[in-house]
Amino acid sequence: MSQPSTTSERRPRRHGRRLRLAVAALLLLGIAGYGVYYVVENRAQRAGCTVRAGGDTLDLEPQQAANASTIAAVATSRRLPARALTIALATSMQESMLRNLDHGDRDSLGLFQQRPSQGWGTPRQIMDPVHATNAFFDGLVQIDGYSRLPLTVAAQRVQKSGFPQAYAKHEADASLLTSALTGRQPGALSCTRGSGETVAPGDAAEVRKQLARQFGPQVAPRPAEGRAGGGTARERTVQVPSAPAGGSAEGDRKRRGWELAQWAVAHSADLKVEKVSFQDKQWRAADSGKGWQKSDTSAAERADGDVRITVAQ
Repeated sequence: MSQPSTTSERRPRRHGRRLRLAVAALLLLGIAGYGVYYVVENRAQRAGCTVRAGGDTLDLEPQQAANASTIAAVATSRRLPARALTIALATSMQESMLRNLDHGDRDSLGLFQQRPSQGWGTPRQIMDPVHATNAFFDGLVQIDGYSRLPLTVAAQRVQKSGFPQAYAKHEADASLLTSALTGRQPGALSCTRGSGETVAPGDAAEVRKQLARQFGPQVAPRPAEGRAGGGTARERTVQVPSAPAGGSAEGDRKRRGWELAQWAVAHSADLKVEKVSFQDKQWRAADSGKGWQKSDTSAAERADGDVRITVAQ
């Protein structure tokens, strides 16, 4: 039978338990601290754009989304079919990943890696996304039956690339992007502003200028009616009719409205857009992580069916 332990014999044992408890507590604090750090880091909103439609998702950088929406606007200005836009987007995805590159193979430049030496324009012209896109479409529309050709064949006849089959891998993403940028998938494209990102004041006149330049005379952007001070305050909101001149069917008007609205969101970073609203939906830079939300615009304002684009002040 063992003898009862003395106090002096019990102390080392108790000290050992305390040490183990202290180590365990420090370990738990470390795990908890890492967990908090992980959550905070992953909750930090990063700038970017996303297209979601039909269960598919495509993530883009802000500059990629802006360039893609410019290509779509030019296609609309020329009244080209969705297939033409898909071919153009897939081509630019392969050639430049939708980035307006100032370098490339030999003298290749821009969204489509066009070469000044091959007659695509001057370097300055090719670096202009509107010019570059029009140049691509100029070549595409000269191909008989291009809309019925495999995408790789149509793109190759314009580009004359050394790797013609490479365009095919972008067709699915290009089709998804086309459905969003043409308004056939309302609210499919949304962009988020980075956490802590400061935004300089925007210029509504620049928004009107780019709308007219990219979409052409089919759009008639104007300063929003009923501005504070009877129109004397600095203009912040642009109103864009969702129907082109001459009117259109309701379905076409809705699709076109979403095309314009998502163009504005795609260009929200470079044009300093604070808010976009159409029908009963709105996108706000301040809570852009939530995507398209229910609009707080008055029913009277929504009734005209216009798209409203407000820049930062």
